[in-house]
Amino acid sequence: MTTELDQLCVNTIRTLTMDAVQKANSGHPGMPMGMADAAYVLWTRFLKHNPADPTWPDRDRFVLSAGHGSMLLYSLLHLTGYDLPLEEIQQFRQWQSLTPGHPEYGDTPGVETTTGPLGQGFANGVGMALAERLLAAQFNRPDFEIVDHYTYGIVSDGDLMEGISHEAASLAGHLGLGKLIYLYDDNHITIEGDTALAFSEDVRSRFEAYGWHVLAVDGHDRAAVAQAISEARAETRRPSLIICRTHIAYGSPNKQDSAKAHGEPLGVDEVRRTKEALGWPPDAHFFIPDEALAHFRTARPRGAEMQRRWEAMFDRYEQVYPELAAEWKRRMAGALPDQWEQALPQFQPGDGPIATRVASGKVMEAIAPVLPELVGGSADLHPSTKTYLSAYPAVRKGEYGGRNLHFGIREHAMAGILNGLALHGGLRPYSSTFLVFSDYMRPGIRLAALMRLPVIYVFTHDSIFVGEDGPTHQPVEHLPSLRAIPGLTIIRPADAKETAAAWRVAIAHRDGPVALLLSRQNLPILEETRAADVAYGAYIVAEPENPQVILIASGSEVSLALDAQKLLAAEGIAARVVSMPSWELFEAQPQDYRDWVLPPQITARVAVEAAVPLGWERYVGSQGQVIGLNRFGASAPYKVLAEKFGFTAQAVADRAKACLQQRR
Repeated sequence: MTTELDQLCVNTIRTLTMDAVQKANSGHPGMPMGMADAAYVLWTRFLKHNPADPTWPDRDRFVLSAGHGSMLLYSLLHLTGYDLPLEEIQQFRQWQSLTPGHPEYGDTPGVETTTGPLGQGFANGVGMALAERLLAAQFNRPDFEIVDHYTYGIVSDGDLMEGISHEAASLAGHLGLGKLIYLYDDNHITIEGDTALAFSEDVRSRFEAYGWHVLAVDGHDRAAVAQAISEARAETRRPSLIICRTHIAYGSPNKQDSAKAHGEPLGVDEVRRTKEALGWPPDAHFFIPDEALAHFRTARPRGAEMQRRWEAMFDRYEQVYPELAAEWKRRMAGALPDQWEQALPQFQPGDGPIATRVASGKVMEAIAPVLPELVGGSADLHPSTKTYLSAYPAVRKGEYGGRNLHFGIREHAMAGILNGLALHGGLRPYSSTFLVFSDYMRPGIRLAALMRLPVIYVFTHDSIFVGEDGPTHQPVEHLPSLRAIPGLTIIRPADAKETAAAWRVAIAHRDGPVALLLSRQNLPILEETRAADVAYGAYIVAEPENPQVILIASGSEVSLALDAQKLLAAEGIAARVVSMPSWELFEAQPQDYRDWVLPPQITARVAVEAAVPLGWERYVGSQGQVIGLNRFGASAPYKVLAEKFGFTAQAVADRAKACLQQRR
């Protein structure tokens, strides 16, 4: 590990980084230069991967949680032979290049997750390591370890400062995820200066207290790094943190150990000086020595052979366990079992009233046996969110055959871990908490939407009708806030029938996350709702002849709109009622369908939703009205709140009449 060839390879990583950042005149050169030694050791000595097939199921996962150091990952991907040409390195941070400023999942071959918001990758890696253990428990058999890989990551001071890392590390230690190994880039530098400005904790003791195996090495001593990784791999009952003391911008005569190297180019003159200090041709740009490239590219035949051996083992496995092999292939392909929808329960009006959270729980219990990939849990709230799969055990340290995850009161980490479970493949993860606590999950939800991950969020207690717990637990701004996230599909069902349909949509949806917003209070099961139409996002639930006004509602307010329709009919006013459980699904429909549900010529419209009304103007127009909340809730029984805040059938009817009078 101290040969001239090793040093040449490491310096190739450093100089590629310097040149790419300098050419872009933007980026973070310091971290890749400092962690080049440790990353080189990991990628050339330990990482099980095949550059020719970045999606090989039993590959090791590598997470660059310190995503600002993206050039470290891009250099390694190019050098080891992934489909990332040098021209893409030269287009670092440019329009439509495969080398964006932070790694983006789905764009660049070999990038396992989108990172950059610090701490998120840390939690993603925990989810990946957990997925490996869950799938191993389900599919491995004696002499057939078809699931047997590690999750590695590089984490930074910033990752460890973010609160999500505390939550995720605590759960990883609790679950004993021994095949999770993180290299901590302990370079003592953040954007503002030395970490001592705000960070003085004993990281080693902190992680040991979490139940981690902790080692400390000189991050530039490649032999020591290799020994530490070997020891971490040998520790099977605890995740491992290898503290690598490094120097940011290693080799730079004037910017090593400087905050200046963290988030800005070294500068043309300093790049030249650094290359000279490293024994590199100072005027050569994006120079890769032939012998270094040849050494890095041995990853291709080595990876191909590892994959060939695994595939041969899987062929034997398939002969001995054909049903398990078929199930593995289905799950890894993201396909659903044939006719799985037949397991969905059918609700009738006589089954109510029932809270949609309770109906959701019944749906989950019904579909769990036919969807073994469904796995998840709550942030210590399953008695309220009704998301525990009662026929299956909980996942515990050393016992990974269950399907119920106890995330503890760790919503922030729960969202990040959920993303890691989804990214790994083979599982369909869900999580649950009260809607008001979606704020704690928002960074992970946003990244799930950015990566188009098929994760499911079960948010219960969806409005002020939580009641007596008061405004701290009553969401008002959360629904419109979540609607602002591109790529997140939100479904707020009106009753148990729509809830079953919402689950059908959520399970079938593969191109992004889905959030189900469910009621705490009991709701009637309505004659008028139609499960088959929920997939359209909005549909007509009650239609008189020649409607004069349209009442639009979601969730628990749909029954309110139907009651208001009856009051209006008694006065000779014909009102159409539209259930709109999902804006996103509705907007995906053809324009002619949308115009059929909401005819442009009917401009008298009232929308009813127990949330901040932001955004409803797109559906009610300039002549319509919205019954919503522009304030926080209050502590009182939910029926009292409905009366005080104007969520009554009479109030809706009065608004409808006001709209009609305005037209006159």
